[in-house]
Amino acid sequence: MKKTKRLSNGSEMPRLGLGVWRVEEKDATNSVQWAIESGYHLIDTAAVYKNEKGVGEGIRAAGIKREELFVTTKLWNADQGYESAHKAFDESLERLGLDYVDLYLIHWPVEGKFNDSWRAMEEIYESGRAKAIGVSNFHQHHIEELMKTAKIKPMVDQIELHPTLTQVALREYLMQAGIAVEAWSPLGQGKILQNPTLVAIGEKHQKTAAQVIIRWHLQSDIIVIPKSVHEERIKENFDVFDFELSDAEMKQIDGLNINERLGADPDNFDF
Repeated sequence: MKKTKRLSNGSEMPRLGLGVWRVEEKDATNSVQWAIESGYHLIDTAAVYKNEKGVGEGIRAAGIKREELFVTTKLWNADQGYESAHKAFDESLERLGLDYVDLYLIHWPVEGKFNDSWRAMEEIYESGRAKAIGVSNFHQHHIEELMKTAKIKPMVDQIELHPTLTQVALREYLMQAGIAVEAWSPLGQGKILQNPTLVAIGEKHQKTAAQVIIRWHLQSDIIVIPKSVHEERIKENFDVFDFELSDAEMKQIDGLNINERLGADPDNFDF
């Protein structure tokens, strides 16, 4: 399996990375350093996580060349709008201590604001300070609304996605639109790690349920960013390129879907 996915603009995005949602600033530095040393090249953060500074410190501590990394951050809801998006991006870069990010995302589809935010993001992209731009938590109708005014199509949509929320219709739409799918909370926030189907498949391959889930994402052409603050777990989550799930096992995992959201519905959020 190729370890990167080519985005619509030609950028190569790693298929497996580290997410740092709900990671304290002090823990983010170690987690990022451990991840990079374990072979990760994709790091996903956001302004609202309040750990961009720690992420930047972890990157520097790992001592890897900047061009070998793919760093994502996101525009928070309170900062949406044309001028405020520009300002928020500058502040994110400053906290990260970077000259550019590889991907900048609108975090949630704030009604009446995301089109103006996108106009700013297009300018940031054209300036070269974000090598790719995209959205997060956008349903199909949000993207269709965005495209009424957009000059550039989003390159990624990062959505809640795991075996109990497979979002097949949205994934098919994004695939046809040439927008890469990226999963947040890919392990179902740990709630599905004891699922008997996943455990049994893991035992067959001498892998954990988490490794099975990550592999399922990869084989489904989904970019995946599991989170951990434990060095051994970070390493374990990356050790998924030496086995393959059969078509029957993929179907078994697909069959676990119950449309269960663990986060807010993008059509109904109040933050």
